[in-house]
Amino acid sequence: MKRRRFLRQLGGGALVAGVALGAGCGGQDKPADKSAASAGRAAFKPLNWKMVTTWPKNFPGLGTGANRLAELITQMSGGRITVKVYGARELVPPFEVFDAVSSGIAELGHGSAYYWKGKSEAAQFFSAVPFGLTADEMNAWLYHGGGMELWHETYAPFGLVPMAAGNTGVQMAGWFNREINTLEDLKGLKMRIPGLGGEVLARAGGLPVSLPGGELFTSLQSGAIDATEWVNPYNDLAFGLYKAAKYYYYPGWHEPGTTLECMVNKPAFDALPEELQIIVRNAARVANQDMLTEYIARNNQALQTLVNDHQVDVRKLPDTVLDRLRDLSDQVVAEVAEKDDLSRRVYESFRDFRTQVMQWSDISARAYLNARAG
Repeated sequence: MKRRRFLRQLGGGALVAGVALGAGCGGQDKPADKSAASAGRAAFKPLNWKMVTTWPKNFPGLGTGANRLAELITQMSGGRITVKVYGARELVPPFEVFDAVSSGIAELGHGSAYYWKGKSEAAQFFSAVPFGLTADEMNAWLYHGGGMELWHETYAPFGLVPMAAGNTGVQMAGWFNREINTLEDLKGLKMRIPGLGGEVLARAGGLPVSLPGGELFTSLQSGAIDATEWVNPYNDLAFGLYKAAKYYYYPGWHEPGTTLECMVNKPAFDALPEELQIIVRNAARVANQDMLTEYIARNNQALQTLVNDHQVDVRKLPDTVLDRLRDLSDQVVAEVAEKDDLSRRVYESFRDFRTQVMQWSDISARAYLNARAG
């Protein structure tokens, strides 16, 4: 009898010790901490957050990616944060998302960092760089190569906390109403193309135009622009761009792995308990991966629809054009680094990481794809 009582006491003590050890803190403090945490959650007043986006409401991939992030934050927080999504122009115009979140009009914004080069030249590196990083390489730089720390530094003066929240993968070069056979064909070309890609086009003699997604079809159809890049077959089919242009060119030299962002108003973020901050950050990481896999799954089906049902003329840009665009890209990107100290440091980090990762990509992904193709 005494032996059984001793074993019960020993088992109970071991259980308490095991819980304390697993928690990484003393057994004396854990019950109080757990009780305090439960009381804190019970006393927490649920928040209703607004997310403004640069995308049309519910637009496939981009708009639905913003919706998915909002759902994840709401679900993972157990309803302690409820997020309502506003499409472009529902609350603010698409290119005013940055200012809206910075000023606190909305707690969250969903867009892409190259739209904000007027705020900071360095911002463009966290979206897409011509002939830059693929989606996997971009995530590697952000999460494990120092990119995220530099992104936080870039947005800090504006009271924003940036997070990667999606990626389109390699994009198409775009829709054109003229053939591109030589570099001369780019001269005078009015093309909707944002960010650093637009600077490269200008250097090649083209005329870059900045337009939100919702205006692309009518601008292309009316002749206000001669060409437009948007994203890839999944998105381009949804916009019906095949009805307004003759030629569909690849590859997307200007956006090889475009990161979509979630920006959070910093005072709103800092006011959250630590566990909710972790939830918001991890919801963005889930959304980041989810969008990329959706694009990979949907693009080929959409491409087959464009080619087989709508007889779209899909063409590769000539190597001579791509070679010249690559040279111009190197010049443009290097010049951005000369704008200010922050841009220089971001550029050097991005450049050095690309140089290193290319060596691995060449003997891994590229070598395998070539071998698979036969």
